[in-house]
Amino acid sequence: MALIVQKYGGTSVGNTERIKNVVARVAKYRAEGHRLVVVVSAMSGVTDNLIKLAKEIMPLPSEREMDMLLATGEQTTIALAAMALHAIGVPAVSLTGAQAGIVTDGVHTKAKIQNITPKRVHALLDGGQVVIVAGFQGETLEGQITTLGRGGSDLTAIALAAALKADLCQIYTDVDGVYTADPRIVPGARKLSEISYDEMLELAGAGAKIMQLRSVEFAKKFGVIFEVRSSLNDNPGTIVKEETKSMEDVVIRGVSLDKNQAKVTLIGVPDRPGTAASIFKALAEAAINVDMIVQNVSHGSGTPTTDLSFTVDKPDLLKAQKVIEGLKKEIGFRQVTANEAIGKLSIVGVGMRSHSGIAARMFDTLAREGINIDMISTSEIKISVAIDLAKAEHATRVLHQVFLGA
Repeated sequence: MALIVQKYGGTSVGNTERIKNVVARVAKYRAEGHRLVVVVSAMSGVTDNLIKLAKEIMPLPSEREMDMLLATGEQTTIALAAMALHAIGVPAVSLTGAQAGIVTDGVHTKAKIQNITPKRVHALLDGGQVVIVAGFQGETLEGQITTLGRGGSDLTAIALAAALKADLCQIYTDVDGVYTADPRIVPGARKLSEISYDEMLELAGAGAKIMQLRSVEFAKKFGVIFEVRSSLNDNPGTIVKEETKSMEDVVIRGVSLDKNQAKVTLIGVPDRPGTAASIFKALAEAAINVDMIVQNVSHGSGTPTTDLSFTVDKPDLLKAQKVIEGLKKEIGFRQVTANEAIGKLSIVGVGMRSHSGIAARMFDTLAREGINIDMISTSEIKISVAIDLAKAEHATRVLHQVFLGA
C-alpha cells in the first residue's frame, strides 16, 4: 500500500464533469489500497477572472488583498472535489494550505514555503480519508494567507510529497508529459520518457509551462522523483529525476519559447560603481525576478553612460516600471522604455556540457532566417536569446528541426 501525492491542474478540474473524472481516478487508486493526498488548482480561468476583477477596482491592487482573493479559487475546487468523492461513497476531507500545515514567509503573491507540519494530514490518512489540499497557498506564522506564485500548486504537491515521504508523486496536467517543444507550436515535438532535474529546471525557467520553476528546484533539493502525466488518459508520462550518465548522450533535450517576458531599458545611466547594484537591489526588494541582463557602455567623450536592459515577467512590468521611476532622481538616468513584444527562445540539454559549437550553430540558424538577436543569456546546459515576438514561433520550429530533427 503506497502513499501517493497527486496534483491536478486547472484544466484537469476545469468543470464539474472533469472534477468527476479526476475523482474516478482517485477512487480507482484508493480501491487498489493506496493512501492518497490530492492537491488541486483553481478551475481553469478562475484565477485570471479574479485578477481581472481586482484590476477593475484598481490597476495595482494590494498584494495582501490579492492573496486573500486568489486563495479562494483553490478553496472552491477542494470543496467540490470532496463532495464528488462523497457522492461515490469515498471518505474525503478538504484542507486549505494552512490547515495542511504549510507555513510560508510573508512575501505576498510569491511566498516561499518555510516549513510543513503535516500532522493533520497524517491523522486523516490514518483514519482512512482521502485528503484534498488546496494548492498554491499557505499561511505565515502570524496567520496571514499567502500564495506561492503562478503554478504554485506544483510546489504544494512536491513539498507535501517530501514532507510526507510519499512513495510516489504524480503531476497531472492536460498534456501527456514533457515534450521536446510545445506541440502547439511544433507539431513534430516528441514526448520524453525521462528528463533530469537540471534540464527540467532550465526548461521551466525558459518558459515551458509544464512545471513551476520553484517546484522543480524543491524536488531536486529533496530528491523527490515525480512523473508528469495527463489526467485525460492513462498513458505513461515523463519521469523527472537525477541526471544519469546516459542522459549526456542527448545534446539538446528540448526547445522552449517564453512569450511572457518584457524588456525594460534604462537609457543614459551614469557609468559608476554601485549603480547596477542599486537598481537590482530595489527590484529584488519589490520581489521582482530579473532574468536576462545586457549593459552597453558608452566610450565617447564626457561623462560615461550606459544603457542597461533587463527582462521581467510581463505581470511584473508595471511594478518594475514604478520601482525604476522611483530611482530616477537617485540614479540620474535619462529615460526608461519598455517592450512587451519579445520572446525568449531557449535550447536545453545536459549534453551541451560535453559538446562544443552549439551556440554557433544556434546563432547561424537564426541568422539564416533573418532573425535578429536582442539579448543573450547562457548557463552550462542552456542558451537563451531574446528575439522579436512576431518571429518567435517560426524560430522555435526552425531550431527544433535543426537540433531535434522534426
